[in-house]
Amino acid sequence: MSLEERFRIVRSVGEECIQEDELLNLLEKKPQPVCYDGFEPSGRMHIAQGVMKAINVNKLTSAGCKVKIWIADWFAQLNNKMGGDLKKIKVVGEYLIEIWKAVGMNLEGGQVEFLWSSDEINSRANEYWPLVMDIARRNKLPRIVRCCQIMGRNEQDELTAAQIFYPCMQCADIFFLKADICQLGMDQRKVNVLAREYCDDIKRKNKPIILSHHMLPGLQQGQEKMSKSDPSSSIYMEDEEAEVNLKIRKAYCPPQIAAGNPCLEYIKYIILPWFNEFKVERSPQNGGDKIYKTFEELAVDYESGELHPGDVKPALAKSLNKILQPVRDHFKNDANARELLRRVKSYKVTK
Repeated sequence: MSLEERFRIVRSVGEECIQEDELLNLLEKKPQPVCYDGFEPSGRMHIAQGVMKAINVNKLTSAGCKVKIWIADWFAQLNNKMGGDLKKIKVVGEYLIEIWKAVGMNLEGGQVEFLWSSDEINSRANEYWPLVMDIARRNKLPRIVRCCQIMGRNEQDELTAAQIFYPCMQCADIFFLKADICQLGMDQRKVNVLAREYCDDIKRKNKPIILSHHMLPGLQQGQEKMSKSDPSSSIYMEDEEAEVNLKIRKAYCPPQIAAGNPCLEYIKYIILPWFNEFKVERSPQNGGDKIYKTFEELAVDYESGELHPGDVKPALAKSLNKILQPVRDHFKNDANARELLRRVKSYKVTK
């Protein structure tokens, strides 16, 4: 694969890249760059976390990257997820891994590594904590508070001391894992920028490259992102076919408006990358079947009224169900996975 092709694939993962010239230089100099992404195990997995993550990881590994997925159990505890119960948090973490295996994340060849934050930090504490302390020492409190968006909080929230600690630790993770690329959502951007600023402070030349992926909105009007505490806002990875159909049928999908339309966002960021096409089945009286290969082509038809929400929704639900069926099968047929799901569903989601 040529350098240009590798760059195109890796760059396509991010809505924003800081900085593109650094990314090109990295791919030229390093045969297997290290990408890092992290997740708090905090409840059931929605489709952005499941399918979009699998799409992005598969792109990165196809371009020769190694991907370290940080199962941030201690971070979930700091952020009071699952009521701060580490045993429950670990069960949720195991469940996340089962889903990624089932949905088709390419785990062959050892290019993807799942790492538990508690295990890794405990085993190399002498490396980790001096780094956290140095980052904390070099930053004023307001700068750290500005990063609280990474935890799903805002600057006006009353933060615990543990939540003040959290951004310093997440910033340290990037260096601790020897990550060349931070491949997280746009909502994690502030702490990734903090890591680049820290490089300036310590006169480090090689800064981590930030590759921030798009955040899928919730399915209801005005929901900027999916919410684990609102089941109607997202498709869960083990939702039954009828649940998917109902959620999509009730989803916000204004006629002739493509911008900010969650159904069209699902097509753009999930269906088209997964299938390389979006198939709409209609009767001949309603225009007949049509296959879209690009989002631009679909948006033109939708905005003109040629493509109606009544066409989009059944086709979207059908495509989503095709992607999710192997996950459902895995959780029905594998006893361990089934028990993990039962336990996760029994836990109360804490904000």
